[in-house]
Amino acid sequence: MHIPVDVVWLEATMLAAVRITAFLFIAPPFSHGAIPARIKAMLGVGLALAVSGGVAPGHRSMDVAPFLGALALQLVVGALLGFLVMMCFSAIQAAGGLIDVFGGFQLAQVFDPQSQVNGAQFTRLFQMTALTLLFASGGYQLIIAGLTRSFDAVPVDGTFAVGAPAQLIVEGVSQMFVAAVQIAGPLILVLFLADVALGLVTRGAPALNAFALGLPVKLLLTLALAGTVFLVLPGILEALGTDAFRIMRSVGR
Repeated sequence: MHIPVDVVWLEATMLAAVRITAFLFIAPPFSHGAIPARIKAMLGVGLALAVSGGVAPGHRSMDVAPFLGALALQLVVGALLGFLVMMCFSAIQAAGGLIDVFGGFQLAQVFDPQSQVNGAQFTRLFQMTALTLLFASGGYQLIIAGLTRSFDAVPVDGTFAVGAPAQLIVEGVSQMFVAAVQIAGPLILVLFLADVALGLVTRGAPALNAFALGLPVKLLLTLALAGTVFLVLPGILEALGTDAFRIMRSVGR
C-alpha cells in the first residue's frame, strides 16, 4: 500500500507548530499554569494545521541540517512573539504592584505558582482579572489572529532583522511602565495626598501622632477606591490587545 506524503506541506506545518507552541507557552492567557502542557502542545498542533494552507505555498523542501536550523529559528520567533505579548499585558500586573506598594499591601506578598507571579493582593487580583477578561471578551482570539498574521511578516523558512525586535522590546518596556502608571495613577495620587494630609496633621498637632493611623487609613482608601480602577480595566485590556496585535505584525518589518 502506497500512501503519498506531501513533504513540503509536512515541513511547513511542523515549522508552524514549533512557532505556535513556543508562543503558547509564554504568551498570556495560554501560559497560565492551570492549562496543562499537553493541552498547549495539542493546541499548537491544531492551530498549525489550521494555518498550514497559508504557510505551505511557496515553501521549499529542506535538507536535514537547514530544517533543524529552521526549527530552532521558529522556536526563537515564537518565544519572542510570546514575550512581546506578555510584556504588553504585564502593565496591568505592574499597576497592581504599584497599588500594593503605595497602599501598604506589599507586606502580604506571596508567590502564585500557577501564574508564576510574586506579588501581593492587588498584583495577583489584577493579573487574574486580566486573564479572565481575555477569555470572557474574546481577546484571546485577537492574540491568535496576530500570531497567524506573523507568518506573513516572517515566513516559516524566512529570517528577520534582529534590530526590529530589539527596538520593539525597548519601546514595549517603556510603554509598559507608562501604562502601569496611567492605570494606577489616580489611586496613587489619592494615597499620596493622604500621606500629605497626615503629615500636615502631625506637623500641626504632634501629640496626636497621626502617622500611627497612616496604614489603616491607606488600606481603607485603597479598598474603597480600587473599584474605580476595575471600571477602566476592560477598555485598557482592549487597547493592550490591539497593541499586542500590532507588535506581532511588525516583528519582521
